Amino acid sequence: MPDASHDDPLVPNAYTQLRLIGVGVPPYSARGLSQSLEPIDQASQMKRTVNGSLDDISFPLFQKYKSTISGTDQRPPNFDGRWPGRVVTVDCIAELSYTPDEGDTPQRVVVPGSSRIEGAHVTYRPRLTMRIINFNMNKDEYGAQIDWSLDLEEV
Repeated sequence: MPDASHDDPLVPNAYTQLRLIGVGVPPYSARGLSQSLEPIDQASQMKRTVNGSLDDISFPLFQKYKSTISGTDQRPPNFDGRWPGRVVTVDCIAELSYTPDEGDTPQRVVVPGSSRIEGAHVTYRPRLTMRIINFNMNKDEYGAQIDWSLDLEEV
């Protein structure tokens, strides 16, 4: 029977801060990680007025993130059966920051223990609820490594 312990949020991979609850990050799958965070395409709706001014007509409910997580290691994450559309919880490795002195507060759930103060700024790793959009992996048999990536969008 397959070992599902790496899908358990209480059994994190000791080699990385990344947690993919609902996918799983087995040992030897998380070295060489990178993560992007950017607004979803629908978050930006700008229009020019007849006077040439640029106005933001974005709907605030579309202020969501999309992310690509990629790595190169000896094993992939647990992609088997994790099809596009599946909801996962991501403890990001990418960080966000805000300035409390200016009245800012974190706009997303803070991964416990990830918040730190740097001067007037607070930096933290967000915990995001996202859907899998796509994933891919490529194995280099001779080089004994797997390149993988996971595309996600916030629900």
